[in-house]
Amino acid sequence: MQISACIICKNEEQYIGKCIQALRALPVHIVAADTGSTDNTLSILEKLLTSNDTLCHFEWCNDFSMARNFCAIQAQTDWIWMVDADEILTSCDSVVLHDFLEKKENVDKIGTILRKDAYPLQGEIAFATSRMGRIYNRNYYHYEGIIHEQLTPCNRFTDSSDTALQEICYVDLPLFFDHMGYETMETLRKKCKRNISLLETAFAAHEDPYLAYQLGQAYAALGEHQTAIHYFESGLTFDLDPRLEYVQTMVQSYGYSLLALKQYQKALSFTGIYDAFAINADFVFLMGLIYMNNAMFSEAIAEFEKATKYKTSIVEGVNSYKALYNKGVILECLGNISEAVKNYEACGNFLYAKERLSALEEKQASQNESDKETVQEETTPAADAEEEKAKATELSLIHI
Repeated sequence: MQISACIICKNEEQYIGKCIQALRALPVHIVAADTGSTDNTLSILEKLLTSNDTLCHFEWCNDFSMARNFCAIQAQTDWIWMVDADEILTSCDSVVLHDFLEKKENVDKIGTILRKDAYPLQGEIAFATSRMGRIYNRNYYHYEGIIHEQLTPCNRFTDSSDTALQEICYVDLPLFFDHMGYETMETLRKKCKRNISLLETAFAAHEDPYLAYQLGQAYAALGEHQTAIHYFESGLTFDLDPRLEYVQTMVQSYGYSLLALKQYQKALSFTGIYDAFAINADFVFLMGLIYMNNAMFSEAIAEFEKATKYKTSIVEGVNSYKALYNKGVILECLGNISEAVKNYEACGNFLYAKERLSALEEKQASQNESDKETVQEETTPAADAEEEKAKATELSLIHI
């Protein structure tokens, strides 16, 4: 197969072996560029790479694009498949990939992979999926940006008189990865702090909405939501296309930071952009939380129900068990216990739903033993409005 898998790495002993072994499922030339490892990464590479592969060294200069482009230059083929050292290939269709590479009309196109990110959340591991452009022809594209680098047309490509070639076309390929690099809070914090240093340098040199978005994401991950809001608001001052995935994610992350700081009233302003952004389950779920934390329970239930109608979501569960859980919380707070139980039970093995079911079972067991089958809402008066809001806020899944 005429493609090279290129990996830049530094101190990735935990995952680099699994990364390379998974790539062996395809007949690809592997290029690994080490940027200064001090752990066992190099010894693992030397053991796993064959004489057909390439191991090289790149002196780190705080620029991910330079490292990626250097790695691509070492490849034996023009087709490049950029892989992160903490990504594990879980599934692939080699026939579809081969066909994509063989068709001449695809030479100026970028192939995307589907990556599932694992990250710590409220004591558990949560997941989110996204498409990323990773397969490209090095004669047409290279990386730009010192961090969160992006594939950009080469000058000789954009200078072409054929203007049709200048518009990037992405092709979704059946290549699936698990991203393991942010599984622990320690690793997440370490990488976010590294990213912030590089991003702030880049943003100071050139204020760009994508850089503002990434800075906001990094600060939000560290729990520094006020600073995150500053960068999200800075990024959203630009004239942006709401169809772009990073713009959608920036808006949603902005909303979550507002909720985290209990700026519930300000978050209600999202009703003004509803028509533009309610194109996926993730935004609809967020609107449910915004309504929920403003004690607009009927509106919140409607949004959570709408979220479950979407077949897919970026963040796992917002179109299924997480939406049902929050709906259950509202119903419980309103005293409609039987319907709350139905929603909790529909969440399957979701931990928080199981905890609410256990709590309700204990509460019911403490009631009149001679009337255990009595519907709880008939014996327990609903709380007043302020109590309902306080309980819903306490139990809702603000962070997803």
